[in-house]
Amino acid sequence: MSASFIPPALGQSLSEIMLPDVKTTVNLFGMHLRRVDGSWDYPVHEHPQYEINYLLEGEQLMTVNGRRYAQQAGDLMLLRPGDAHSSQSGNQEPFTYFCIHFDIDDKIFLSLLGRMEQVLFAADSSLTRQVQPVLAKLIELAGQPDHTTMAQRMRLQSAMFELFGQLWEAISHEAELSASPAYEKVELAHRIRTELQALGTQHFKQGVAAEQHYGIDDIAAKLGISTSHCNRVFRQVFGISPRVYLSGLVLHEAKLLLADPRLSVQHIASILGYRDIAHFSRQFKRWSGLSPSEYRKADGEPES
Repeated sequence: MSASFIPPALGQSLSEIMLPDVKTTVNLFGMHLRRVDGSWDYPVHEHPQYEINYLLEGEQLMTVNGRRYAQQAGDLMLLRPGDAHSSQSGNQEPFTYFCIHFDIDDKIFLSLLGRMEQVLFAADSSLTRQVQPVLAKLIELAGQPDHTTMAQRMRLQSAMFELFGQLWEAISHEAELSASPAYEKVELAHRIRTELQALGTQHFKQGVAAEQHYGIDDIAAKLGISTSHCNRVFRQVFGISPRVYLSGLVLHEAKLLLADPRLSVQHIASILGYRDIAHFSRQFKRWSGLSPSEYRKADGEPES
């Protein structure tokens, strides 16, 4: 485990742009490029991941939850976890398709995907046009002979994150056109989370203890909403309050710093903005159930 970023002493930086932390897990399953003959007939099945099915040539007849879709070359299908589906040739001729199964732990992205009722996106739809270049990149990678090297795996993951970015933009545009109140609420919660991440980074840089002043009122004012509405929307989307989320950021930062044996607990308390080591220790134990020294022992690190 690597230690967290330790900011420079105040007065050293002349300019700086801090980007949000990226803490997203993506799992890819059964990605394949397949050409089948006209007798292809895959029985009804379902799986716990999302599926993207992109038809390169021919015609595929896909049945999803009892409804039939005639997929033409260039069309894309987005299936949700638990969708019962089957496929066969639509004209008894061979066809070629590219398939990806994935799951991701980003709640905002999953919420956006979950609100899409459309299953089939025609080749000339805005969503398909936007993601097609990235799909072409993935298909090219799939056609290369060696998929076991680390370099190839990194390229696949990089292309998948690019695909997710394109999907986010395309689906967000569709949601904006529908002017869904649910979409607006999720977008607001996403903005609040971004502000909280920036606030946490500011605390770590300036040595201000997060629990002394959370800044929720300031975030609400910046977004033009009341503090109560800020708390309510964030809790509805993420299931926790903004205060608890920010505490989680501080705890995560503390654990990363404690994993570095070069840093004393006193130094870590100072980095995180606590007025003394006792205050930091009490807060850490309240969050994690262990004192900082106990956590280091449990994590296999020598005590400082």
